[in-house]
Amino acid sequence: MSGGAVSTCRLDRLLANLGYGSRREIEILARNGRIKLDGAALREIARVPLSPEFAARMTVDGEVLDPLPGLVVMMHKPLGVTCSHKEAGPLVYRLLPERWRRRDPAISTVGRLDKETSGLLLLTDDGALLHRIISPRKKIAKIYRAKLDGALNGDEAAVFASGAMMLEGEDKPLLPAGLEVLGPSEARVTIVEGRYHQVRRMFAAVGNHVVALHREALGGLKLDEDLAPGEFRLLDAKEIAAIFLSPAGEPS
Repeated sequence: MSGGAVSTCRLDRLLANLGYGSRREIEILARNGRIKLDGAALREIARVPLSPEFAARMTVDGEVLDPLPGLVVMMHKPLGVTCSHKEAGPLVYRLLPERWRRRDPAISTVGRLDKETSGLLLLTDDGALLHRIISPRKKIAKIYRAKLDGALNGDEAAVFASGAMMLEGEDKPLLPAGLEVLGPSEARVTIVEGRYHQVRRMFAAVGNHVVALHREALGGLKLDEDLAPGEFRLLDAKEIAAIFLSPAGEPS
């Protein structure tokens, strides 16, 4: 919000949208002195500034306020977890704090990783940013590490890079993709599309089978090595900007 006026929001609306309760419940919290700004109780509902440092200055029941709208989360998605709100079984949203799951606008995954793929997953409540990242026009690189059932035969890189590769059941060739050999049956693959199970289907098309798939990077943003599977953290503005760079650091 640098270089312009700071927007404001009614305190009850802000906290209700962050999942702290209904607007009536927020009013009661304030009246009872449970909402504080810079250590002083805010007993009246008023408009508050949504400046970048605001969340760190406010507490509710002694705990620092949750991140303001516009958050972007990097998660190390574990295996066996689904990027869905509705499917049965473990869901990525259940790895977030319970209150975050009541936010409005809601937090959504930026694209999806299938249940048996691990690695870098972004989540955000910023719809405009989400659509910018997943837009086919941006051609943001998605980098995966694939372990294969069989040995590489040596011509996969040329096939993937050809721009003529077809997937079963489709009538449009894939855009050129990169392949870096990491071992006899392991490779790093860079794609700029997001077709259904694309990397798995690419290897199937050349007679191999992916047994493990891990996303390492999105654009110029790499998965934080300090995040264990299931852990997450917020991204800062510089890290968000890196999404729109190539893996080499150039604008995508």
